[in-house]
Amino acid sequence: MIKTEQPQRHSRPAFLGDLFESLTVRGRRLLGWREGAGPETIVVPDLSELGQRLLSRRGEASGVVIARALLAAFEDADTAARLAFLKALAENFGPDAKAVKAALAAMQKTPESMEAVEALHAAAEPRRQELLRRLNLAPGGTAALVRIREELLRHLRDNADLRRVDSDFAHLFGSWFNRGFLGLRHIDWNTPASILEKIIRYEAVHAIQNWDDLRNRLQPTDRRCYGFFHPQLVDEPLIFVEVALTRAIPDNVGGLLELSRQPIRAEEADTAVFYSISNTQRGLAGVSFGNFLIKQVVEELKGELPNIKTFVTLSPVPSFAAWLGIQRKDETSDLISAEQRHAFTVLDLPGWHQDATMAEALRTPLLAAAATYFLRARDKSKRVIDPVARFHLGNGARLERLNYLGDISANGLKQSHGLMVNYLYDLGQIETNHEGFAERSYVSASDSVKTALPTDKS
Repeated sequence: MIKTEQPQRHSRPAFLGDLFESLTVRGRRLLGWREGAGPETIVVPDLSELGQRLLSRRGEASGVVIARALLAAFEDADTAARLAFLKALAENFGPDAKAVKAALAAMQKTPESMEAVEALHAAAEPRRQELLRRLNLAPGGTAALVRIREELLRHLRDNADLRRVDSDFAHLFGSWFNRGFLGLRHIDWNTPASILEKIIRYEAVHAIQNWDDLRNRLQPTDRRCYGFFHPQLVDEPLIFVEVALTRAIPDNVGGLLELSRQPIRAEEADTAVFYSISNTQRGLAGVSFGNFLIKQVVEELKGELPNIKTFVTLSPVPSFAAWLGIQRKDETSDLISAEQRHAFTVLDLPGWHQDATMAEALRTPLLAAAATYFLRARDKSKRVIDPVARFHLGNGARLERLNYLGDISANGLKQSHGLMVNYLYDLGQIETNHEGFAERSYVSASDSVKTALPTDKS
């Protein structure tokens, strides 16, 4: 059985709580703020000035007060003020140029001195990294910084100068959200409602319609859900995965989500199906959780249910329809044939998937295009186009099967013309598959996927 991590509570030993409160009160007095006034009620300088003041303080108490004030002010600020602060981080909180120059000169005098190299490294660190560390010390600071980065990501495309700020966030978050700090929890129907509500809200692959739908995914004996949690975001799952225990590899998601289905005993299953993986915190984009989550859940299930021998996903193909649309319009494309292009006109007809004749006529050309999409098509950076494929192939999975009309929901038809795929996690081949994909962009695929390629392009 999984060792369920119990939620950590905010309580501290009384003497530590009293000490912290005393330091906070002293900090307020030091800064001239009246007793009883929280940061949200104080008229404060602009956000950039607060940042400068926070970096200038040496006392922890006053630093915590300023950090709380800055975080509260950012939360209350409008979009323009928030963007101005983020731009100030890029422009005014970089490395200290004088310190870098002095450290560089010292290293040039003694190039073999490791102390000089380390001094240069310290001097080159942007001041905003220390600012973020100090903000993190405020109560609720970690969650607030995740929200600030979420705001930053909204502006990144139109403000290239913010990329260096984002790099600093990513650098610090990579340490603060290291796998060693994360706890795996089994989420079931008895999990506190505050967390279950977030599972409903954050589900990003197959929307949860209501509480009955959620119960159908959590309560039956052949269903599991696991999430990673961080000690500073106690009731906020960072990522969670939904698992179905089955007797064979499924080829469609409708059967897994059907409310009227008959559950099986977990001991009767031979396959664990990861059918939905959802990241919940936009501000943690780029911080890798999913690969650790899948691998740890595999280990947990192997320990709990030794009868489970096969570990697969039932995954969406979110970029397939968009890619195919481009190929259809580009008559010079050699990734689909003229015959396929003609067959795909059926896709423009409403309800095509409900007509047995049209659907069957489209099966072979669509699966051929799907095999081409995974095995031959690449983006401008020479990468596999599909983001879900990059994730699983990068984790060492094998592209096992193409599932025609595996998801006929409105979203499934829109993003992939109903296509779904299975990625197989063969525990004996994960490292080999990972290295092949990482080093040579080699896509490990089953024979059934390879044989779906058009014969005139093989």
